[in-house]
Amino acid sequence: MSDPAALPRGLRGRGILLALVATCLVALAVLSAPPDARAAEGDPYTVSGNVQLDGEPLEGVELSIDGPGGEQTVVTDENGQWRVWVPERGETYSVVLDEETLPEGIAVIDDTGEDETPNEVEAELGAGGRVAVNFFIGEGERSTVSMVDQIVQRVIQGVNFGLMLGLAAVGLSLVYGTTRLSNFSHAEMVTFGAVAASGLVGAGALALPLWIGIPLAVAISGALGLALDVALWRPLRRRGVGVVQLMIVSIGLSLAMRYAFQFFIGGATLQLPPMLPTTRIPLFGAVSLSPLEMVSMAIAVVVIVAFALWLSFSRLGKATRAISDNPALASATGIDVDRVVRVVWVVASALAGLAGVLYAYYRPGVRFDMGMHILLLVFAAVTLGGLGTAYGALVGSLIVGVLVEASSLWIPSDLRYVPALVLLILILLVRPQGILGRRERIG
Repeated sequence: MSDPAALPRGLRGRGILLALVATCLVALAVLSAPPDARAAEGDPYTVSGNVQLDGEPLEGVELSIDGPGGEQTVVTDENGQWRVWVPERGETYSVVLDEETLPEGIAVIDDTGEDETPNEVEAELGAGGRVAVNFFIGEGERSTVSMVDQIVQRVIQGVNFGLMLGLAAVGLSLVYGTTRLSNFSHAEMVTFGAVAASGLVGAGALALPLWIGIPLAVAISGALGLALDVALWRPLRRRGVGVVQLMIVSIGLSLAMRYAFQFFIGGATLQLPPMLPTTRIPLFGAVSLSPLEMVSMAIAVVVIVAFALWLSFSRLGKATRAISDNPALASATGIDVDRVVRVVWVVASALAGLAGVLYAYYRPGVRFDMGMHILLLVFAAVTLGGLGTAYGALVGSLIVGVLVEASSLWIPSDLRYVPALVLLILILLVRPQGILGRRERIG
């Protein structure tokens, strides 16, 4: 081994410089790493309140507060008061009072009779950094819902969530089928749709009506997909860049777009104008849906059916399926592959933008990183249904949506994604190509 002292002075100096640069980069990474987001005492903002019965404090009542920073549990003190520290303001926190910890024969009541769950309150932490949530307690009967009704309710909500995931998953599957690209920036296309809708129908200068602003946001999302294909993806394809390199480019594009959104809209949660009343309509038994949920499901179903008809019967749709099956053979038969791929990017981006708008009402709220939170579920749905098959992506999305919603009846909400991912692993062990995927020969 050569003696470092015997190296030329230029090489020694260059090595020292590289070592210093590496040390600075490591230090910068450590110093700029985000702190743990979980709320703890010492965070600057608080959610607090009182629990009283006829003016008398109730001690030992348990409440759970969920929002940015994670879920926290607190118990009222001898004065009936409670408080938790939270890390962010401008956010909505869910406060749930556990009625099982109330004295016998006591329940949370609603004087108006309109609130079916008066023990659950959504509180927005304003600019002041403090919000108080008080509960009116009185004598009454606790309404109980049977397990069957709870399961049916969750399944319906899961179908709603699955249809919304399906809009994003179908587009992602189309892109993979025609280009073999696992597009990680698809999550930011979901976010872009919601951000565009917020800028068009929000309280800004435009403030367009919903029936104009939301379709326009979807159209702008499709236009962004076209621009990205013209400026980025098509030149890379023509240069013969491999799918792995393209995937890495998509990851970089995802990060760039995400933090561009943060630069323009900040880290707060923006709310879209209410589309419909939030009062829930009873369907049967204890199962109910809000008009917004019904309209969201109807929109998703209509769009998915229209997309299925386009894919099955239109000339472009048939060409898209041909390219997904065999791009070389499709090109040899005279199909303009570049043109079809460009249409696929537009359709996929528009569907993702619509999914972002519906997710902003489902969540609710618009955040710069909202698409990232469902990206894993979208990929799971695409893989579960079968890579490159649009219909498989829809089937996988419905399965994932129902499992995510229904599993929260038995497991903590923080783990509700786990059953869907476990099912994905089990199905791939039995059927590696997915539910509707086609078995391919390797080697």
